[in-house]
Amino acid sequence: MIGKLNHVAIAVPDLKAAIAMYRDTLGAEVSEPQDVPEHGVTVVFVKLPNTKIELLYPLGENSPIAGFLSKNTSGGIHHVCYEVGDIYAARDKLLKAGARVLGDGEPKIGAHGNPVLFLHPKDFCGTLVELEQV
Repeated sequence: MIGKLNHVAIAVPDLKAAIAMYRDTLGAEVSEPQDVPEHGVTVVFVKLPNTKIELLYPLGENSPIAGFLSKNTSGGIHHVCYEVGDIYAARDKLLKAGARVLGDGEPKIGAHGNPVLFLHPKDFCGTLVELEQV
């Protein structure tokens, strides 16, 4: 069902410092920051030859990333994102298998402009999983 790894998301307490570290220290190509209000985040994509790193920074007081950073003050891996061809078929198969889809179960548009869903970390070895339809 899942395809390739789309990205690994890292929550960061200082977006400018994280951008500088990836761009200047590691020599990576880094996108411009993009606000995604419907998810409460500002995102930056670090482009790698085989995938992307998504840097997440809180956007607004109700950002889920603010809560994550309050528990992980240095930041850290927030989620992994896998590609799927049909997000509705993937959702339905996962629900039948007993997996929990977060939110209302309906896909939302993610930072790449594609439908996404998040799966409960307790069902996936303690890892928050994002599925993105491509």
